[in-house]
Amino acid sequence: MTGIVDFAAHDEPVGDAEPANAPDPADSEASAVEVAFAAPAGATWCRVDSVLAWYRRILLAATVLPLGIVGAGAALLWSGPVSAVLWALAAVILLAAGWYAARRVQRSWGYAEGRADFYITSGVVVRQLVVIPYGRMQLVDVTSNVLEQLLGIATVRVRTAATIADARISGLRFDDAIALRDRLAARSETFSTGL
Repeated sequence: MTGIVDFAAHDEPVGDAEPANAPDPADSEASAVEVAFAAPAGATWCRVDSVLAWYRRILLAATVLPLGIVGAGAALLWSGPVSAVLWALAAVILLAAGWYAARRVQRSWGYAEGRADFYITSGVVVRQLVVIPYGRMQLVDVTSNVLEQLLGIATVRVRTAATIADARISGLRFDDAIALRDRLAARSETFSTGL
């Protein structure tokens, strides 16, 4: 990967499917949440690349650090050194919390290709499971902003006639994103023509 920063070397391998041991609804130890957000029968969650966590951390630092510096400077001029220190401390705490949360958010993203439907899961505080029938897909596109391009990742977005919550998968390596786009486009054509 020439010209692309590879943060994945510092984290555990991702992009692989989870083990096939999805929670069994009959299992008394499986919580209702695990059952509700489990991969569909016969499929496993494919997780996104760990670079997504670094992407979120870079965006967070680019936002919080300037706000912390400007806010602490303004607090120093108008309220004194105690307010400036409190402002800077709040910025450091926010940055640390966001830095930790970025990894959990990245691990929450996943997708699964069922026989008739495409499944997307995400969220830490608010969990989300989106089910999209292949026959309803109208457009599958791949996007990548400048920072994502530098990190070697892209977002696959699935659009349907109906508005749905969030039909996108962020943090896929370029090759994975293109392969997923092509598979979804082929399946949507097959299901929409009734083949």
